[in-house]
Amino acid sequence: MTIELWSWPTPNGHKVHIALEELELPYRVVPVDIGAGDQFRPEFLAITPNHRIPAIVDPDGPGGAPLPLFESGAILIHLAEKTGRLIPANPAARAICLQWLMFQMGGVGPMFGQWNHFANYAPEKIPYAIERYTKEVRRLYGVLEKRLSGATWLAGDDYSIADIATFPWVRNPERRGIDPAEFPSVRRWTEVIEARPAVMRGLAVLSERQRQGPMSDKEKENLFGTTQFTRR
Repeated sequence: MTIELWSWPTPNGHKVHIALEELELPYRVVPVDIGAGDQFRPEFLAITPNHRIPAIVDPDGPGGAPLPLFESGAILIHLAEKTGRLIPANPAARAICLQWLMFQMGGVGPMFGQWNHFANYAPEKIPYAIERYTKEVRRLYGVLEKRLSGATWLAGDDYSIADIATFPWVRNPERRGIDPAEFPSVRRWTEVIEARPAVMRGLAVLSERQRQGPMSDKEKENLFGTTQFTRR
């Protein structure tokens, strides 16, 4: 049965695109243009009250019942457990996999996102904020470097949802002023993941809809303005 995927070509969207391709699960994409405000449409809010992409509807959830699901980490866990792939069966190894998944969800994603906002989109440059998040981004790259200097993958010996979750955020370090040569183990890991055919297919999902050029005032309002704070 075909999974309904509500998404947009962002790092969080790419996590699920890549996982679906790696797991060879059939899916149908419903574009949610977050710059245009599609995330506030009633049909999307019926799946996720948090109006954030991605979200899925799995018509064959546990017990055969349809399962609407939001939060990319929860979606990755569900898809991995559904297929028995990309997550270790051994309890200790599984805990380590989830540890690094939570590291991405609670650290890499939010901190990289804050850096991106204050460095690129905030209406005024706040040196304290830029310096704070620049230092935190570099610190997180250092944590990943330490881990990957002693392990092939974040969870250990096997590629997993922890790698899939982290990769879309960590790729293209130059955009954050990071020299890839400074973190050679992260660069090695990134290059190996980028070469995977399923990853290439996942990154291509909705790529034709990627915004080109500066962000419009309407896009800024939908993404950062008061519109997102309205109770719905």
